[in-house]
Amino acid sequence: MPYNSYRVDLMGAAKLEPCGTVEVDSYQTFKLTYTAGKFGIDDQGGLKIGFRGHFDGSPIQFEDPKAPGYTTVKASNGAKLEVSWETRRNIRPWNKSLYVRCLRFLSEGDQIEIIFGDTSKGGPGWLMQTFCESAFTFQITVDPFATQDFIALKDADHPTISVVPTRPDQWIAVLPTLRRPDEPFRLSIKCNDKWGNPSDLIDQTVTLKATSPVKKLPETVTFRNGDFWKVIEGLTSSECDHLEIYILNEDGDVLTSSNTLVVRPSERQHFWSDMHAQSGETIGVGTAREYFEFARNKAFVDIAGHQGNDFQITDAFWEHLNELTAEYNEPGRFLTIPGYEWSGNTGLGGDHNVWYRTEGRPIYRSSRALVADTSMPENDAHSAVDMMTKLEKEDAIVVAHVGGRYADIKYAHDAKLEPSVEVHSSWGTFEWILNDAFDCGYKIGIVASSDGHKGRPGSEFPGNSQFGSFGGLTCHLLPELDRDHFFSAFRRRQHYATTGARIFMDVTAQIDETVHQIGEIIQTTSDHVTLNVEVIGTAPLERIDLFDGKGIIETIRPWDLSNHIERLRISCAGQHYRGRGRLVKWEVAARLDAGQINKYKTINFWNPNRQPKLISETEISWETVTTGGASAVDLWLDGFSGSDKLFIETNQGSMTIDANKIEVAGVTQECGGMDIRLNVQQLPQRMSEKYLSVSRDLKLTQGIERRLFVRVTQEDGHQAWTSPFYILRS
Repeated sequence: MPYNSYRVDLMGAAKLEPCGTVEVDSYQTFKLTYTAGKFGIDDQGGLKIGFRGHFDGSPIQFEDPKAPGYTTVKASNGAKLEVSWETRRNIRPWNKSLYVRCLRFLSEGDQIEIIFGDTSKGGPGWLMQTFCESAFTFQITVDPFATQDFIALKDADHPTISVVPTRPDQWIAVLPTLRRPDEPFRLSIKCNDKWGNPSDLIDQTVTLKATSPVKKLPETVTFRNGDFWKVIEGLTSSECDHLEIYILNEDGDVLTSSNTLVVRPSERQHFWSDMHAQSGETIGVGTAREYFEFARNKAFVDIAGHQGNDFQITDAFWEHLNELTAEYNEPGRFLTIPGYEWSGNTGLGGDHNVWYRTEGRPIYRSSRALVADTSMPENDAHSAVDMMTKLEKEDAIVVAHVGGRYADIKYAHDAKLEPSVEVHSSWGTFEWILNDAFDCGYKIGIVASSDGHKGRPGSEFPGNSQFGSFGGLTCHLLPELDRDHFFSAFRRRQHYATTGARIFMDVTAQIDETVHQIGEIIQTTSDHVTLNVEVIGTAPLERIDLFDGKGIIETIRPWDLSNHIERLRISCAGQHYRGRGRLVKWEVAARLDAGQINKYKTINFWNPNRQPKLISETEISWETVTTGGASAVDLWLDGFSGSDKLFIETNQGSMTIDANKIEVAGVTQECGGMDIRLNVQQLPQRMSEKYLSVSRDLKLTQGIERRLFVRVTQEDGHQAWTSPFYILRS
């Protein structure tokens, strides 16, 4: 499974030239020669060369010899060939494929020659994908009998190359977000290329400077070619403080700064996870071993899970995954959680992530669509109800997930098993699933993860593909880093979610003399609660929203506007619907009828090759995508005021606005779908406040449950959500 395995030894051979290593986002030319085997290929039979579905380089094309991806195909015997580039017409994970149909038969020894990225007529070549892959595979399948039943060559016979990072572009420094005084911590440093791949093309010594004393912090760190990262262990700080570490070059220029580490006495520490992504054994890339290595050594997360689609996990791979999580699990250093993604059809409950406290537990599959072994049918769980029933006696937790098959928690939910829902991943931002839970009266927490398919758990950039968002992270509030504390805290919803930034949040609810943690379910006779909110961003704070269920109680903005317009943010947001086709493509043109644009900045523009074009001092245009969240462009303006007009035209909707009508909350144009909308809001020329601490006294009414949580939005577009408090006055 999934391909016919009849006499693979007689299906011919394939040779690729050149082989070896290529950089991401580079133009290449390859010659692939297929030599027919014993049966040849009969008239109307053919050949498929498959590529993984998340390949985001240039599509293969045959019409324009001067454009990227131009490909030529010919047969050595002169046979006429029909060629096409197909998506979702091959068995996953080979969702993209070049199909060669033979309109005249080939005999044994005849050859088909394919030039990918043919430059002979002036084209640039074939643009490679934006993410690294140790074994980028040209998967060869043959239909020698013209039955449309393709037979794959032996695994070792598929040509492969290695896709490696390009030059470094952005330094990254990572600290924990909360530790106790004199408790050891580590500083992790890497440098990504422009597509978010850790680069080893570095030969540089950098200087480290901390904002408060740190014991055992070296003055410098040296990177040599081949070094992907550096981790400095055993650091401590005795002072209760907010600590950052700056990375400087040899000239003293700041390359980057870490996130903030809060040092204070605390019952709990912060530990960061990406619990949901998968490797190349299912729909992703790379091996499961490479997956855990990346999470620990290149993404610097504390906790990782592997969530392969259950209908593609063989018993052998399930056993291998369990062996890996046992091997990599190191309490106090790096925690791994065994599990899988229950991937039922949407009408049967949709995707749910399953994690076990221990290895060796069964996998209850939604189907065996790509698993040949049909033994032990009693372990099949075709609906989310069936899955949760079978997990009732297991030491397991479940989280509702939104991806291709979105979770329908109105169809199935078990409060004992499913403590949280996933509101953000590389697929987008999905606050609607939180609202579904509120509508049903569920008491759920909030998590985020990457659901990465590009081999980068914990640091997943969307690249140039259907994914429109940076992968999320979850911060877990634990006394110690081990599975027992992890499962206990998870079931109590003691975690908060972010869109990938390591934002510090400390949110408590005080009732009388008792201080409660996020996620708690509280019954009280008191008539009020004090909500205490402390936030330290990784960028200046744009707003903090206090929620009670689906409604905003208050929006806090730690800045003031001047008496004239200095800066406008034009935002595109939303998704078409809940499923796979949610991505919204935007083509935007903005024009002023007075004043001028001095500069601009993008927010959530994750594709570096897709940037705005400043047409004139009054006009700018751009293309972007949204998948539930928002993408925006900030414009710094002079001379725009009063009745001056801003004209915005998009393929989704248009608006004309007077300057004097643009306020802090902005002006919104609804454009259909699920919250597809344009928004224009006024912002101050500069934001600087990364720290905010506020308290709010809120009334409790007998018999009415309050569902209090906090959402943070940074200037750079990153967001965070706490799990709610559920407070009922009896």
